[in-house]
Amino acid sequence: MATGKSFLGRFGVHLAVLVFVVIWTIPTLGILVSSLRDKDQIVASGWWNSVVSSSQTEAGRLPPASAQVEKDGKFFLEGNIFGDGPVRSISAFGVRSAAPTQYEAGVVADLGEGVTLQLNADGSFAMASPKAFEGERGQRVYFASSAPPRFTTENYETVLFSEGIGRSFMNSLTVTIPATVIPILIAAFAAYALAWMRFPGRALLIAVIIGLLVVPLQMSLIPLLKLYNGVGVFFGVPVKTYLGIWLAHTGFGLPFAIYLLRSYIAGLPREVMESARIDGASDFEIFVKIVLPLSFPVLASFAIFQFLWVWNDLLVAMVFLGTEADQIVLTAKLNALLGSRGGDWEILTTSAFITIIVPLIVFFSLQRYFVRGLLAGSVKGG
Repeated sequence: MATGKSFLGRFGVHLAVLVFVVIWTIPTLGILVSSLRDKDQIVASGWWNSVVSSSQTEAGRLPPASAQVEKDGKFFLEGNIFGDGPVRSISAFGVRSAAPTQYEAGVVADLGEGVTLQLNADGSFAMASPKAFEGERGQRVYFASSAPPRFTTENYETVLFSEGIGRSFMNSLTVTIPATVIPILIAAFAAYALAWMRFPGRALLIAVIIGLLVVPLQMSLIPLLKLYNGVGVFFGVPVKTYLGIWLAHTGFGLPFAIYLLRSYIAGLPREVMESARIDGASDFEIFVKIVLPLSFPVLASFAIFQFLWVWNDLLVAMVFLGTEADQIVLTAKLNALLGSRGGDWEILTTSAFITIIVPLIVFFSLQRYFVRGLLAGSVKGG
């Protein structure tokens, strides 16, 4: 009976994990597929229909009367409804919006007063009339067409080289990499000192760090900005720089980093530290040669948290960094595209996938250390 319960428990856990994986994977897959689709097909059908032909009802206009040709006492307008665009297969057509598929493709439709229209499956048409056509605008035609699946990298070329996303991508890397490395370096030294070194006020300092964990970012943002601007004005240096946003992210990330690293480092085996001190190793040598190698899982875990936070940040970037082309980060650029290109889904989906591809690479590269880092300090070393 116990074995049966254990099996059912494991099966339930695996099933729950599978459900969450599917829930998180499907939107990412949808964005990837949409970013590779033709822009017309994105509008016509959902990404789950990307491997089948897409059908849609479109409207076109025949050439004006100036393009007519007279033959045997009749006047004709001939050509292809798709013009120079890609040819699609037409299944039906009509001349009224209320009946856009009134006639099958290839049928000669009687439009009244001797006027006929034939629209073939390949888009070629022939319109005939016993009297000369008049008017500067041609006859409006509706038709149902289908196109084979079409995937393209043109969306990425447009986004990276025409929309400025490529430059914003590099700006985000310029912000994120130092803003991840600097807090780790500072927090690692501080965590070792708070865990294994004895000095006055250590307990109070730990309490302050724990208290800073509950301070909302929005509450400290304005005071920090005023202090930062005051220092910049006092020394006469520009404030909208990469150094400013590195310091801001470092300050916001340090409390959690120190708390997480200290919990892990404090759980390392005491015997190893004491043996190293007996052999004459200094605190710095113990930290570099023993503590850092043993703390790699928790360092990688925090690196994931900090990288994702900084990469996806918009608020701090808008406050501490400029909006010029050489400074605007990826999230701010994508936010601007939502306002200016809100109807261009091929641009938005491609930009969104470019935004998430780097965090995905970072997470899957370090994911084996993620759980071990989350459990930091929960089990004391022997």
